[in-house]
Order: sequence, then C-alpha cells, then structure tokens
Amino acid sequence: MLQKFKRMDMSIILVLLALMAISLFSIYSVTVGREKIGHYAQRMAIYYVVGFVAFLGFSLVSYKLLIKYALYIYLFGLALLVLVLFVGNEYYGARGWMTLPGGLSLQPAELFKLFLIIFISAMLLRKRRSKLLFWRDVVPLGIVTFVPWLLVMAQNDLGNALSYMVILAGLLWIGNIKYTQAFIALAIAFAAIFSGIQAYIHYHDKAVEFIGEKLGKKHWIARFDPWLVPDLASRDVSWQTYNALLAIGSGGIEGKGYMKGTTIQSERVPLAYADSIFVQIAEEYGFIGSSVLLLLYFILIHRMILIAADCRDRAGPYLITGIISMFVYQIFINIGAFIGLMPLTGITLPFISYGGTSLLINMMSVGIVMSIRIHGQEEEEAFPLPGQPVQGSWFGKTLQRIRKGFIRN
Repeated sequence: MLQKFKRMDMSIILVLLALMAISLFSIYSVTVGREKIGHYAQRMAIYYVVGFVAFLGFSLVSYKLLIKYALYIYLFGLALLVLVLFVGNEYYGARGWMTLPGGLSLQPAELFKLFLIIFISAMLLRKRRSKLLFWRDVVPLGIVTFVPWLLVMAQNDLGNALSYMVILAGLLWIGNIKYTQAFIALAIAFAAIFSGIQAYIHYHDKAVEFIGEKLGKKHWIARFDPWLVPDLASRDVSWQTYNALLAIGSGGIEGKGYMKGTTIQSERVPLAYADSIFVQIAEEYGFIGSSVLLLLYFILIHRMILIAADCRDRAGPYLITGIISMFVYQIFINIGAFIGLMPLTGITLPFISYGGTSLLINMMSVGIVMSIRIHGQEEEEAFPLPGQPVQGSWFGKTLQRIRKGFIRN
C-alpha cells in the first residue's frame, strides 16, 4: 500500500488542490449572503471531501477491474439513462436529474461519460494493434455511443450528448482508425456543421419555426440566437451572454478584486456559481487569474499524457485519451460560450463549477489516471480476442455478440 502512495503523481494532486481552492473561493464570492444559495461553498467543500475519497479509492484499485466489468458498467449506465426519463426532475429545460436519499441529486448523463469511456476502451482493447475496419469496428462503436446519445437527447441535454461524440472521436483516433476514414468523417462533420450554421443564419425565421414548433426545442433557439444572430436575439435570451462578455471585458489584466466584480455581484449573470463561474474568475481575477486557471488545466492534461505514454498496458492510454477528450471538450465549450465562440449548452467547468455529480465524475476520472500510473507498469494481461473461446466468462461471450465481426486483421 505504501508503495502505491509513493507512485502517485504529486503534480496532479497539487493541481487538484489548487483547483479546489479556486472553486471554493469563487463559489463563496457569488453566493455569500444570498438566500437559498448562501451555503453552496460549504456544500462544495463537502463534495470535494467526498471527491478526494473517490479519487484515492480509484487510484489504489487497479483500473483493469473496470475493463473486466466494462459491460456491466455500460448496461448499468443505460439503465440509469432510461430510468431518469420516467422519474427524473427537470431543471433549465433538461429532464436529467434523479433525487437520491438525503436530498442529493444525481445526473446520469454526467456519470455515463465515464462509463462510455470504460466500455469503448474495453472494446478497443480486444482489437489489439490492427487498423479499425469501418463495418466491423467503427460501426459497432458508433452504435454503443449512439444509443446513450439518443437517450440523453430525449432529456434535452445537448451539451452532454455532444460530449459522447467527442469521446468517441478521441478514442477512435487513438484506437488506430484509418486516416481515410478519419478524413472523410471530419469532412462530413465540418460540412454538416457549416451548412447548418449558414442555413440557420440565412433562413432564420424558417429555422426558428422548424426547431421551435416542429421539433419542440424552443430552448435551443435561446442558445443559438445570441451566438449566431445576436442582432436578432431578444433581450431576454441574450441577457446572459451580453452581461458575461461585459464582465469578462471589464476585468482587464488584474481584475476588479475578490468579491468586487460589479456585474457578477449584482447578479446580472445567471448561475454564476455553476455554469457561469468563469465569468466571476475573469471579472474579479482578470486575465491573470484566467490564465492561471488555464495553466492548471494544461498541467493536468500534460501529466495525463505523460502517464499514458509511460503505461505498458494498452488499456491505460485508451482510458486516459477518453478522459482527456472529456475534459478538453468541457473546458472549451464552457469558456467558449462566454467569449462568443460557442453557444450556451449548460456544460460545467471541470473542478470549478458547483455540482456534486460533475465533481465526483471528474475526481473519479483523475483517480483512474492515477491508478494507471500506479498499476500501468505491470505487463498486459491476456485478453481473449472475439474469435477465441472464452471459458466461463459471461462478460466475454456477451461482449463477443455485441461486437460481432471484431476480428483480428
């Protein structure tokens, strides 16, 4: 046990402690003295205690157990996504939260991001080092991602649904997808996104009618209009992004000072303790504070890459790539939404925004990375290929059926 503690990456632990300090001070700044949310900083401190316990637990247990039981984890996650459609609570237009005993809430869509990383990694591990074939490899991986994507879209949670696609793209890349397939997929995705944006701008009235009336997604219009057609956006839907840009710009180089941000403290930016917390950092800590936050993220991701490069077991790099894809997506989408690069999607800023489920998933994810550092130097265990018999393993046989056609080139 002592040897495991010695193998921990202290740089990652120090970064987590620094992110915790920023989170708690920032949440306190925008919630202290306010009715209903005045205790959120204290609750976030408790979430961090639980998060560090989860981090240590996942660090000390071999990540190979997650790969071994990946199918069970995936099916459990799907069950939660289905269940929340019937018993979930709706917040901010998304029906994705389940109430737990003790008044706590759980967001299965957040939790499933990690489950998806584990399951796709297990599927890729069986492929060995051969190139991925489109029908035999890429399509099955797309199916296991598309099913939860549909369930999350049914919850009106566009932000988390898109994160599944980003995770899949990252894992396909490291999973040895053919360059031609990757190029074609990127070209199709770029063409679809560009065409969709141009159609929305040039045929705005028809697009609004189609999205709002026929699809029933009026909240999407409130997110797309301030991003793509700010001149046509109503004052109500552009209120958050307008004030966010105003606050970020007024922060300057050094910021206005802790708890002195005029825009953020006057509550003109909704959810300043959660999704919009970067606005508080930019206004009160300025460009310097924002840069320090981004530097901490860079160090965290850099250390993860080094751990992946040093791992002797292929499952480790797969898991880390999925986790990095998840973090980079969240950071880019969250910050990009408040500087005009992306639409608002309700994605939290990792380790900073208030939220128990989000923080727990992030801490568990970093715990898995630490487990890879501790246990990743062990020789890779034999993992039977789909074409080989799996004696006494229900998991192996079931996974073979799901991934029928995944054969060695």
